[in-house]
Amino acid sequence: IWISLSGLNAAAASTSRSAMNDGDVLAVTIGATVPTGFEHTAAEEVKEKIGVDAQIGKDRGRIYFPITTDKLSQVHLLRSVDNLFVVVAEYDHYPFKESKEETLTEMMQLASKLPWTDALAVWKLNGKLKKRKGYRKGGNVTKAKSNCEVTDAAVDDTEQPKLPQALSAAGSQTKAESTAAMETSTTDSEEAETAAKLLKFRVTCNRAGDRHSFSSNEAARDFGGAVQEFFQWKADMTKFDVEVLLNIHNEEMVIGIALTEESLHRRNISHFGPTTLRSTLCYGMLRLCKPQASDIILDPMCGTGAIPLEGAIEFNSSFYVAGDNNDMAVNRTVNNVCHIQKRMAEKGGASGLPIDTIQWDLCNLPIRTGSVDIVVTDMPFGKRMGSRKKNWDLYPSCLREMARVCTPGTGKAVLLTQDKKCFTKAISRMGGLWKRLHTVWVNVGGLHAGVYLLKRTGGVFGQTPEDVYESRGTVKACGDENSDKELA
Repeated sequence: IWISLSGLNAAAASTSRSAMNDGDVLAVTIGATVPTGFEHTAAEEVKEKIGVDAQIGKDRGRIYFPITTDKLSQVHLLRSVDNLFVVVAEYDHYPFKESKEETLTEMMQLASKLPWTDALAVWKLNGKLKKRKGYRKGGNVTKAKSNCEVTDAAVDDTEQPKLPQALSAAGSQTKAESTAAMETSTTDSEEAETAAKLLKFRVTCNRAGDRHSFSSNEAARDFGGAVQEFFQWKADMTKFDVEVLLNIHNEEMVIGIALTEESLHRRNISHFGPTTLRSTLCYGMLRLCKPQASDIILDPMCGTGAIPLEGAIEFNSSFYVAGDNNDMAVNRTVNNVCHIQKRMAEKGGASGLPIDTIQWDLCNLPIRTGSVDIVVTDMPFGKRMGSRKKNWDLYPSCLREMARVCTPGTGKAVLLTQDKKCFTKAISRMGGLWKRLHTVWVNVGGLHAGVYLLKRTGGVFGQTPEDVYESRGTVKACGDENSDKELA
């Protein structure tokens, strides 16, 4: 539900409605944070899997799309989104005042006028979905639980309280009927006991723009104080039940309630490395190269195996070969594959994954020439792994070896790197082997990086001018002007 400032009074009137019953279906707007640069990819996935059009936010890294609550569980299955929230209200052009005091006062007054009812009903339903999912993961409920499982159950219980009285004063009759029905059910009676507990909350403000008279902390503090006074909730910055989001980008302001406690990008990895790639970014890279059935997909610098794992789960009609020259990285990949296989077996599904893991020399791959359909990898940036100086030697060598194993004319490569200068230079020296089709600019841990989509030309490996002059294994470390002239 998109709510503009002019429609605030009408929207505020909806707060008098009673809380949603279990059988009711609401139409709401879901917001999602996605890897910057892959907003269109995420919008395509939403259209494909949920059947609705997503709108890309003005602030990079966010999309919004309408759903009905009967499709809420499908939203959690999206592979391209990091965090999810339900939109309470959205303002395209919020009239922020020049005076900080006036702006903060207005925001405090706004807290009691917002249409919270539907958003909180969705938050409650979302908690039930997570609780049911937790029971499925736990298997036999009579089984003794570990300490970790007991902790998770306690968190789930606190997520199920009834909606605040401030939202349902006008619907007391419906509430009374609902309470009577709850007393007849064992499960619902447990929720009634939990409802007596005081809800804990926090407000998180994400602000972008240089024309605001207030800081993020000031907005979160004052708006949070008004929310606390309105609902009589207890503020808690760490052990909270409800997280209210205040997203401000220049004149745009979106208020929402978080539906995820932890980013969905950590879904596949149990053994992390120093530069583990987000699963959501891996999905975007894989979708960019459009894997087809029976494709052989290679990740020659797999690290923890994030890319081939995401591919094997989502695009499982292809086969993935993951390798690295570091034995610790190979071990992490194997452990992560085993972790996913065990999780799949516990759910009663097939535990096999189309992945093979090998330790090898990147510049001398034990793979037949022209036998790979797609290469997808995260190349060393020269920051936390490797160095910029080594990249001048590494990039031409590995690009050439990738060209050797890729199928001429149809092979593709999707490569992520932040060392744009070195990468561009390396590609320009082998124009007879690779053609650059498209570049997606992304944010990786605060670093501005590029995802490059390359196509393998029809040139036969070993017969292009680049191969004749720069055969494999003869590239010199080149970082200075003299070396560049010699290689030219």
